[in-house]
Amino acid sequence: MSALFLLIAVALLACGPGNNDADRATEEGTAAADAEVQSAVADEVVADDAPVTPSTGELLPMPFAAIWQPWTGDYDGMVERRVIRVLVPYGGYQFYYDKGQPRGAVYELVQRFETYINEQLGRRNIKVYVVVIPVSRDELLPALQQGHADFVAADLTITDARSANFNFSRPLLSGIDEVVVTGPAAPDLDSVDALSGQDILVRRSSSYYEHLQQLALIIEEKGLEPPRVNAADELLETEDILEILNAGMFGITVLDDYKANFWSEVFPDIVVRDDLVINAGGSIAWATRKDSPGLASIINKFLREFGKGTLVGNDTFNRYLKDASRVRCAHSGQSNETTREIAKVMQTYASMYDFDWLMLLAQGFQESGLRQNRRSRAGAIGIMQIKPSTAADRNVGIDDVSTIDNNIHAGARYLRFLADRYFSNDDIDELNKWLLSLAAYNAGPARVAGLRREARKNGYDPNLWFNNVEIIAARRIGRETVTYVSNIFKYYIGYQIINDREDIRAQRHNDTLTACVDSASG
Repeated sequence: MSALFLLIAVALLACGPGNNDADRATEEGTAAADAEVQSAVADEVVADDAPVTPSTGELLPMPFAAIWQPWTGDYDGMVERRVIRVLVPYGGYQFYYDKGQPRGAVYELVQRFETYINEQLGRRNIKVYVVVIPVSRDELLPALQQGHADFVAADLTITDARSANFNFSRPLLSGIDEVVVTGPAAPDLDSVDALSGQDILVRRSSSYYEHLQQLALIIEEKGLEPPRVNAADELLETEDILEILNAGMFGITVLDDYKANFWSEVFPDIVVRDDLVINAGGSIAWATRKDSPGLASIINKFLREFGKGTLVGNDTFNRYLKDASRVRCAHSGQSNETTREIAKVMQTYASMYDFDWLMLLAQGFQESGLRQNRRSRAGAIGIMQIKPSTAADRNVGIDDVSTIDNNIHAGARYLRFLADRYFSNDDIDELNKWLLSLAAYNAGPARVAGLRREARKNGYDPNLWFNNVEIIAARRIGRETVTYVSNIFKYYIGYQIINDREDIRAQRHNDTLTACVDSASG
């Protein structure tokens, strides 16, 4: 099924013990077998010979890829556009999905940032949206520089090379050491010089790679063989690299000390070498382009009030940095059976009614958090929060929506009915047909028809939702329908990117990183 149920069960690919093949090779006990395993894995996880990973713009289907179109400007222009695009790295404590819900320390801060700027601007219903775009780490800074996003919210170490091209916010964390982390396959290391001639696995886009290159020159000046720095596939996150070490498939990596200690509770066979420091006293921060000082200023004001070191910021980071197993296995609360059932049913009816299944996933999460037992005071039922009377209407024709299958079927059929009956005009593009249908699902088709008529009278385009019919909806209904549509749109963007990237990741590294699926499923 590939990454079929990824967004509601992504951590199931990661939870559990290390790679069984590596364990068996170790049990056989020969150095030749160990070397063979390490060599094979190194070929797989090292990036130099890996196929090129598609960019985020290539992963997003049109017309959604429009959000990735290059635009550069400062905060005032972003306010005028009503959108601020923020890049985040997917995985770890910063950003992940838990049963479809975006979570993580950085995600919470970014959500609070959206609230903060709208309060500063006095916006209640017609808000400036902060759209979170999860990407692989090698895309973070290049995409920012090229104008595909407006800032990066990530644990970026401030370096001289990076500071030459970007502005960094006030630090979120300081005093960070980049330390050596070893697995069972590593030799004994009594000093940093003992890294001479050793293979070290890190991502090329990381500050670790930059600092290891500097260390290699220092070691070489001493007449020693420099360490061999292997560039890991950029689709591998920190926990993936540590899983490889933990299973004995590679020996050495480098990591920020607080991250290494955080993940050590999940991977019992790694050793955090706080005594082997590659770079000392670093700071991590968010990044903006040099041409957006206004945005940099508002981010710094926000972080002074809510960043690490404040009551809110400390609580946010501490909650996510206290339990690595919860982050690693965020989705274990919902069984594999239920997860797979929801995904399969959504795929079936999305195909039947000509939707992307991730559109239904985004809507189902917004409606109910993907809970079939959810009941509203208005009488709406289940994952898609559809009323039995609506489902039983002859335009939908499903009498019982108490089961997952029937509930999703009724929701998808009703959404298709709305799109075809009310928004089939050739002047409405596919994106806005979907957005207007979502608004009608939430507020009712008659209400949305009235909003479109009023939009036309007031000089807005009745065939466009954002910045047009949305404006009238905010005036007449308030924030409910506006927030409903915008949330589903933002969830879908994230789901689409992560789903496609995980498909590629699984194709390249399935044998290395998913041996724990069977144990998690059993």
